[in-house]
Amino acid sequence: MVEHEQRRRTLLAIAHEAIGEPREPGTPGEWPHDWLKLRAATFVTLRMQGELRGCIGTIDARRPLGDDVAHNAYAAAYRDPRFPPLARDDRTRIAVEVSVLSPRVRLEAASEQDLCARLRPGIDGVVVEYQDLRATFLPQVWENIPDPFEFLRNLKLKAGLPERFWHGDLKLWRYSVEKYL
Repeated sequence: MVEHEQRRRTLLAIAHEAIGEPREPGTPGEWPHDWLKLRAATFVTLRMQGELRGCIGTIDARRPLGDDVAHNAYAAAYRDPRFPPLARDDRTRIAVEVSVLSPRVRLEAASEQDLCARLRPGIDGVVVEYQDLRATFLPQVWENIPDPFEFLRNLKLKAGLPERFWHGDLKLWRYSVEKYL
């Protein structure tokens, strides 16, 4: 098992390197550790003076951990549609957080109340999907929205659904994260 501190330093270094290079990562990296070659899903969150500055990630493991962090860090800095591309002067002032996601697990619920009773505030990241609409909140969002009903309602709004929407075809999953700052 890889030591937590070594994993933290390595993942953050990969993210900072991707942000520091104003070109999108290309071919898969040659990673020095086997654990960086294992497929993983990650999110990279950027903050400037405590405020969100970018957040991009993947829900399902599709590429090696090192590659996923590099791609998501670059995308969070330069491709998040909510923000302009990161300026050169800001590259060294940005706070980086890497979240490594567990595989998602389907949440079955008969109602919004049933679902909210099953949610674990502060632990669960949640994916909501209905037809072609989909959104996720990382577990860190619980810090700003601690109430399960409000959390779910805001997640549905993020997906483009009405906040009180509930339908038998609504799909929900949960996952947890290992967070590195």
